[in-house]
Amino acid sequence: MVGTIKWGIAGCGWVARDYGVPAILLSRNGDLAALYDPDPLAVAGLAPEQRDVVRETSLEAFLRAGRLDAVYVAAPNHVHRLLVEAAAAAGCAVLCEKPMALSMADASAMVDACARNGTFYATAFDQRFHAAHRRAARMIGEGAVGQVAAIRIVYACWVGSSWSDDNWRIDPARAGGGAFFDLAPHGLDLVAMLLNEPITDAHILAQHKVHEYSHAGGVDDGAVVIARSASGVLIQMHVAYNCPEFLPRRRLEIVGDRGQMTLTDTMGQTPGGLFTLQTADRPVHEILVADIEDSPFAVQIEAFADHLLGMAPFGFTATSDLQTMRLLAGLQSGITPAGGKT
Repeated sequence: MVGTIKWGIAGCGWVARDYGVPAILLSRNGDLAALYDPDPLAVAGLAPEQRDVVRETSLEAFLRAGRLDAVYVAAPNHVHRLLVEAAAAAGCAVLCEKPMALSMADASAMVDACARNGTFYATAFDQRFHAAHRRAARMIGEGAVGQVAAIRIVYACWVGSSWSDDNWRIDPARAGGGAFFDLAPHGLDLVAMLLNEPITDAHILAQHKVHEYSHAGGVDDGAVVIARSASGVLIQMHVAYNCPEFLPRRRLEIVGDRGQMTLTDTMGQTPGGLFTLQTADRPVHEILVADIEDSPFAVQIEAFADHLLGMAPFGFTATSDLQTMRLLAGLQSGITPAGGKT
């Protein structure tokens, strides 16, 4: 395959609006060809200036009319399997938002559908493509902090009941979980990428504390995960929907026996952040500052297209995505809905 990749987007919410559409439109190797959403207002309202884009409220018509090479699935979690299987059957490669699906069975079925139809599958773990995280992974491999002993992550935000017009992320039936199920996949995948090894065991304490929707059986609004990698690295991760946006809320620390990397405001879909390194023989110094790198989401879109065009390997496999999903699903199954504030 040569040329450019014709993309379709299934699901016309804010993620597609803020990240999917801009990344595809600015990419050097992709074109936005079609949009799908069962809500006619949503599909009409996304990128209205793109007049040549096919817009459909029928999934079958979307896949047929767009003549697509790839589909970015940005719909609520409960329809991921339906959309991925349909796209695969139409011969399209699939980049699907995290978490992969509501269950391990659905996630496995999605990967199987792509393999059966000879199409490529990847999960949209854009944190893999942040320049700071890729640099950190290289430096870990080079021994910059010695033997890694621990990784600590804070990845938090504020998601109230009225956070969006249709806040499906707080609906257990459509989201499958709350702050943990939504935010922790990024951290779990990122740790595996940084260490180049899997997480082997993990435990969770979930919180139903601040938001009313999290009480009386609702989704969690916070969680703490403790885990261990294959080589024995200890992992701590705090994720939350109940952290005000004005507070420090995104931090990654990699601690070794000869130093520490600290990355602030690198987790998320935007570029930049602050990356510092401290070792016994050198003071803290700045490595990466804000606004000098491309969006990790845009880098991901181009890397996916490059793989389809035969230009370069994507670097991540569906097998690794399933490993993360298996860990996520196991932890989610252990969360007990609270009957009130905890």
